[in-house]
Amino acid sequence: MHIWVDADACPKVIRDILFRAAERTQTPLTMVANHPLPLPGSTLIKQLQVPQGFDVADDEIVSRIAPGELLITADIPLAAEALEKGALVISPRGEKFEPGTIRAKLTMRDFMDTLRSSGIQTGGPPTLSAADRQAFANQLDQLLR
Repeated sequence: MHIWVDADACPKVIRDILFRAAERTQTPLTMVANHPLPLPGSTLIKQLQVPQGFDVADDEIVSRIAPGELLITADIPLAAEALEKGALVISPRGEKFEPGTIRAKLTMRDFMDTLRSSGIQTGGPPTLSAADRQAFANQLDQLLR
């Protein structure tokens, strides 16, 4: 297995959990971002820096991810593309994306985007909580077993 991380928006606390899990399980991990990230000194953990631009990191991940590999992202369209390629996908909040429910999530995302573009305030996601961090760590451990 290989872990891919949509790292531009991945919270630092989640990156730290990922770094520890990669070392503990000896699983290669690639952080994909359009800016340099601080990484621990490990042969298992690498960064793939991509140019700035809309969906450049997402497109790079989709082009490289293989069936059975794991993607960490909160980006629902990216999650849908990775699922289509046979990858496993979880969000930084520990939500496991599934092929059977991703279309409904895409529809809701598009609906909320339409509301925002018409001027309706929808608010952003809540702050990452301790329960979210624990849910992520639990889901990650389960998938790496």
